[in-house]
Order: sequence, then structure tokens, then C-alpha cells
Amino acid sequence: MRRKFVRGLAVFITSGLLAGCGMVVMDPSGDVAVQQRNLIIASTVLMLLVILPVIALTFLFAWRYRASNTDATYDPEFHHSTQLEVVIWTIPLLIIMALGAMTWISTHTLDPFRPLGRLAPNKPVPADVKPLTVEVVALDWKWLFIYPELGVASLNEMAAPANVPISFRITSSSVWNTFFVPALAGMIYAMPGMETRLNAVMNHEGDFTGLSGMYSGAGFSRMNFGFRSLTQQGFDEWVAKAKAAGEPLNREAYLKLEKPSEAEPVRFFGSVEDGLFTAAVGMCVAPGQMCVQEMHHIDRMGGAAEDSEANRQRLDYDSRRLESGSEPSGATFPASGRAPRSSEEPQGVIPRDQPGQERGTVPPGPGSGPAPAQLNTRPTDGHQH
Repeated sequence: MRRKFVRGLAVFITSGLLAGCGMVVMDPSGDVAVQQRNLIIASTVLMLLVILPVIALTFLFAWRYRASNTDATYDPEFHHSTQLEVVIWTIPLLIIMALGAMTWISTHTLDPFRPLGRLAPNKPVPADVKPLTVEVVALDWKWLFIYPELGVASLNEMAAPANVPISFRITSSSVWNTFFVPALAGMIYAMPGMETRLNAVMNHEGDFTGLSGMYSGAGFSRMNFGFRSLTQQGFDEWVAKAKAAGEPLNREAYLKLEKPSEAEPVRFFGSVEDGLFTAAVGMCVAPGQMCVQEMHHIDRMGGAAEDSEANRQRLDYDSRRLESGSEPSGATFPASGRAPRSSEEPQGVIPRDQPGQERGTVPPGPGSGPAPAQLNTRPTDGHQH
């Protein structure tokens, strides 16, 4: 009894530590995230209208019609009740209709490509307010933010004035990622060769956290960034700080940033080369690469015929990292410093230090490989294929 008491007391005290955890998704600071939270709550409540009564009635029936209760009605011939059928089918049908209506309305209202119609409840967007455009590039494993109208950029930190609409243009340099600021809005995919959009607004000032919600390699766990919601004056000072950095963000600097790295500190760029984000979307920042848009145009025109081989070489995006001495983003070494594999070979594979044969191969012949003997037999005559 003493051991159970101590164990229960420890669990109770430990649970108190959770009081410091903030449920950002359920307590957001942006109007889009608030609407998404309300949708989650409303959907959950509607579904609980069925779940809770079913759970309660399950225990009630088990207790009411237990074997020892001789007062309960026993009717082995019962097979149908119109009243029960009406209740069983009507309530779920009404809930499904309500969920469908909510889904239809919210899908169009919260479409990330749709410009904002309001800043907050009963507060429409003023006609003279222009959204702040922010171009986002998911790199390995860091975030690049470009402010094309302001001519500055930042790494692993972005800022925006509160109560001002933000228009995000999002892409990725190599693999799929997910742009996610829980306090601002839901997750939006960042995909190489494509551009996605997000329109959102932050209603409260403060420092928030953004992250990648999709695994993208060894440095995924450190792929976070800071989101600063400031007053207009504070945002102007942040932009002035970025301009004072002086370092330009051109194609050469972008290609250096694009190489895999982890835990990069916050950096600012005082100027940005025109068309850099468009080239990042087209995967043609490196010299000599064909942009995705150009490839699409060639396809629409019927192909390039005899020039296809040369075009294929210009479309080979991943090999440039090997040529420059850095592994592709999926590699764990040397990009991250982690060993790519253990020294232990899988069962049935020839040890890598055995001379005379290529590592990982098994000579053909009956019973010579890890597979059953009947699968290692060689054909008696050749096939003309």
C-alpha cells in the first residue's frame, strides 16, 4: 500500500510540471489559427454528442441487464423498434450534415490561397492596407525569409507587424517540408519546384516559434525559426537592422546557404538580388540550370526533339551537390557529421573488406546466396530479351 501511495503521489507531482506547457494550437494569436481552433472544438463537440451517450449507455445497459438483476425485462423475441431506429439514424445524420456544412464553409473561408477578408472578428481588412509579402524558402535545415518589397532577407528569423495581413509565398530547395507557425495558422507544404501560398495575420505582439512539420533528414529536429510579431515601429527597426547588416543575398550566397547545415544562427541580408525567389522555385539558381517553367514551356510546345539530351543535363539538379563536394540532402555524412551506417553488415551480404568481389554482391549459383536454393538456380538456356 505504501508503494502504491508513493507511486501515485509521484505521478500527481509530476503531472504538475505540465502546467507550464502552453497549448499554442488551442490558444493561438492569429485570426486564421483562431478560426481553425474553433473548427476543431466545434467538430469535437458535435462528435461527442454521439460518443458520450453511447459510452454512458454501454455501462448503463451492462449494469441494468446483468445476470443477477431479475427485475430487468427479459424479452428474447424482441427484434425491432421504430422509435429506436428513428433515434439511432436521425441523430448521426444531423451531425454528419452539420459537419459537412462546417467543412464546406471553412474549406473556402480558410483557403490559404484566399486573401484575408478580416483581421479579427468584426474587424474587416481596411481597403488601404496592403499585405506584407514574405517569400519563404525551406533549406536543409534552415529557413530563409525574403522581403522583396523591402529588399532585405533573414535566416531562421522573420518578423511582421501585428494586425497587418501577411502574404506568404513558400517553396523548398530540395525536399518536401512543412511551414508551420502554430500561433499563426496551420501547416502549409513547402515543395521543390512548386510555390504554395498562405495568407494570415498575427493579432498579438510577441515572440513565437515556427518549425517544419515534416521529416526532411538528419537535421529536421533543429529546423526551427523565430517569428516576431511587433508594432509597426518595432518592425521598422527590425528592417533597419537587417539593412544595416550589409551582406547581400545573391545567387552565390544562396547556393552557399543551400548546402546542408544544422543549428544555423540568425543572419540578416541587407539586399536581395531581383528574381532570386523565382529562380529558387524554378530550381535554376545555379548557373546553367534550366528553370522548371522553361521545361514546362518546352513540353507544351511538343518537346525539344534532338535538343532533349542537352536539356536533360541542364535539368539534373542533384548532381551539382556531388560536384561541389557536398552530399545530397538525404545523406547523413559528411553533411551532418553522423555515420551513414553501422559497421555491422546485414545477414547474407559479403563483408565490405573481402577482396575480389564488389561489396554487397553474392556470386550466382545454387545455394550460394541468402535466398532459398530454388531461387538461386541459373537458367539452363538464355532468353532472347
